[in-house]
Amino acid sequence: MTSLAFAQHNVTGAVKDSRGIPLPGVNITEGGTSNGTTSDFDGNYSISVNQNATLIFSYVGYNTATLSVNNQTTLNVILEEGVSLDEVMLVGSRSPRRTATDTAVPVDVINVADIASTTGKVEVNEILQYAAPSFNASKQSGSDGADHIVPASLRGLGPDQTLVLINGKRRHQSSLVNVFGTRGRGNSGTDLNAIPANAIKRIEVLRDGASAQYGSDAIAGVINIVLKDNTNGFSGGITYGAYSTAIGDGWEEATGETLNNVEGKNRLDGDDKSWDGETVKIDANYGVSLNDNGGFINFTTEFLSRQNTLRPGFAWRKGYGSAGVDGFNFMVNASLPVNDNTEVYAFGGRNFRDTNAYAFSRDGFADGDNRSVPSLYPNGFTPKITSNITDVSVSVGVRHEMENGWNLDFNNTYGKNNFHYFIKNSNNASMQNASPTDFDAGGHFLSQNTTGLDFNKYLEDVASGLSLAFGFEYRTENFGIFAGEVPSYGLYDVNGVPVTNPATQTVAFDSNGDDLPSGSQGFPGYSPANEVDRSRTNYGIYFDTELNVSEAFMLAAAVRYENYSDFGSTFNGKLASRLKISDDFSLRGSISTGFRAPSLAQLYYNLIFNNIVAGASVPSLLSANNSTVTKAFGIGQLKEEKAFNASIGFTYKTGGFTATIDAYSITVDDRIILTDNFTDQTILGPLNVDAAQFFANGVDTRTNGLDIVLGYDTNVGDHGKIKVALIGNFNDLEVKNINNGNLNEFTFFGPFSQAYLKAAAPDYKFGLNLGYSCKKFDTTVSLTQFSEVTLQDFQWVDSPATTQAEADALFPVATDIYKAALVVDLSMGYELSEKVKFSIGANNLFNKYPTPQFDGWTDQGGLADSVQMGSDGTYVFGRLNFSL
Repeated sequence: MTSLAFAQHNVTGAVKDSRGIPLPGVNITEGGTSNGTTSDFDGNYSISVNQNATLIFSYVGYNTATLSVNNQTTLNVILEEGVSLDEVMLVGSRSPRRTATDTAVPVDVINVADIASTTGKVEVNEILQYAAPSFNASKQSGSDGADHIVPASLRGLGPDQTLVLINGKRRHQSSLVNVFGTRGRGNSGTDLNAIPANAIKRIEVLRDGASAQYGSDAIAGVINIVLKDNTNGFSGGITYGAYSTAIGDGWEEATGETLNNVEGKNRLDGDDKSWDGETVKIDANYGVSLNDNGGFINFTTEFLSRQNTLRPGFAWRKGYGSAGVDGFNFMVNASLPVNDNTEVYAFGGRNFRDTNAYAFSRDGFADGDNRSVPSLYPNGFTPKITSNITDVSVSVGVRHEMENGWNLDFNNTYGKNNFHYFIKNSNNASMQNASPTDFDAGGHFLSQNTTGLDFNKYLEDVASGLSLAFGFEYRTENFGIFAGEVPSYGLYDVNGVPVTNPATQTVAFDSNGDDLPSGSQGFPGYSPANEVDRSRTNYGIYFDTELNVSEAFMLAAAVRYENYSDFGSTFNGKLASRLKISDDFSLRGSISTGFRAPSLAQLYYNLIFNNIVAGASVPSLLSANNSTVTKAFGIGQLKEEKAFNASIGFTYKTGGFTATIDAYSITVDDRIILTDNFTDQTILGPLNVDAAQFFANGVDTRTNGLDIVLGYDTNVGDHGKIKVALIGNFNDLEVKNINNGNLNEFTFFGPFSQAYLKAAAPDYKFGLNLGYSCKKFDTTVSLTQFSEVTLQDFQWVDSPATTQAEADALFPVATDIYKAALVVDLSMGYELSEKVKFSIGANNLFNKYPTPQFDGWTDQGGLADSVQMGSDGTYVFGRLNFSL
């Protein structure tokens, strides 16, 4: 006892940032032991340790500091801002003592601020595509709203099976539901690109099922976006870039053929530029302290203008390419300590985008296409689907430390997404010469309000530490569809009057006596019959705990009960554990159940539209889940998706090297899909459509995979530093069962749709990032290897199989294989002064493209369908960063 007392002595000090502002809640541990404490509201701490101990200081958003006591009694510490795997996490664990290599589940920490300021990637989806191992996002073309909001997935699951948080609070989803040939067909996802990249400090990606902790949508994992909180004045940047249209070499390398041998290498008239997709991004950030106790307010604005790209397409798709966008973002993040124990915080913003994308082309009447009004478009036309997307959010809360040591967080978060379509360069053929060429086609909206009350406490004296957390959440959602102007959806008679009584009115017809089609071509407007205004409520109660049984062994558990007003209740649980084999090596694993509630859009979305099959228009109905038509075809009421997650892996850290490798298996039953086309005219005939589709709990899937994240940092010379990172993912999606009941499997969910489901889960993706920096210069080279992707083309839709024999005959001719490819990105930066830095570089430096398909049956009408690398080719950029 005497020896022990002699070896221990008290160390006190203060922890501040580089500006001298105290840092409350810094995690301070004695190396090699479970002994630890946290700094108080003024950044002060006191700890009793061995006189030769090492103290480790870690804090969210700051680089970890390690200091030797050396018999000192006072140690004051300055923590530098940064992002590292040693940070305490905000997502995946509610314990204040958990870091990314210390969690029982895998968490990526992505320094978005650094990536956005040094590369040509201007949107969040682009950044995550190349920085997170199992994140995949593919730009679409000719897929209506999905051209404007890129669907993204984690671990090969749907866009709506990943929960997105901002500063730890639930983010609302987009009102768009993907209904055409896109990844995530039948899903709605969160629009990550509505958040300005320059407002983000870092992104935490929890790659593990977390419904028991966070509720619906967290089957694949959680993406937590942490906003900037710096107070060092004004900074900004200007980026300019463009895409090369010199596609010949890229296509020829992929196929061995020349474009001169390709039928229908059409482009829009007069477009012979060598560069397109010109992109300008101007961003600014301003942060200022509000008081001496850590209060701050941080503003971000961002202007983005990107023009359309055009790539070779077939005769019926002259406008194949990526959508253009003009957008303006505003985001604010603020915190104000009221006293030593209470803090008021708020964050939110507004995003506006005016987007435009080309639809499928319409031939002229002379070519037998009566969708064109001859006097307006004698040679046909290519409609443009444009949209105004407005996304707003605001979150306000209070954090308070009670006298008994419990921490309270009361928060209310509101968000709304409004998606309004305007169709240009089009016509309503049934209006003939009186048709306008621009249409207000209506749109849809989704709002969400979440109120939460959370409690947590860390008990140092229970075993080696016990974290307790529980809370309550109440959420309301509202989904709506609003109608466009009458010409956008109306069918007109021979007198130019909208048809309201087919028994007494004669539909306008062409010179061949055929009825002229209604509505705006490219995208028909929503009519009053489509209008929806539906709401629901739900509440959830959760309990989340972590027990450090010993310094080496940790157990975690979480349970959550949720009740929805429209389909009932669900109960989910999670168990996780981590075992430290040594200070550097840990094993970890978890099992959990999960769920995802059917979205309001999946329940109530409906539209009559013209589906394009090999250039021909097919009048089609997407029927709401609660409609009589849906019930007549035998499609049941939607219920929640149910999941089971299991993962096992290890972490290793030594010196500048870190490694995390995790295997996972995710089973999802009753997964909601968009069915293929039903064509029973006894039901559809009176509706004047040829086909109908439905949302249904259509398939059971199992996804198995492996995530790999390796990193190595080392100093070179006096000022140089080398960073090497390897991220990788192997993924295999299996359709275990198709829940078609008595319906024909090939009509319900055939090979065409199954291929799109699987394409969202590519076999693998590997990225090698190599970085070097010295005093004024830095350079980064990124090599990303994308796997082969197999799709089924539109021959399945043109001549649908109804038997296995017909399917077997179609497979050899309708299978399109897009070969694996390596994409190289390069950026270089030089500090012209302490306040100014210039960077240049190229994404997809060697102009790689998906393997073209030359049979004209591609879903999107170009020489290739959308796969991970996109179809735009090389992007060259320059960026100027500055600060005041």
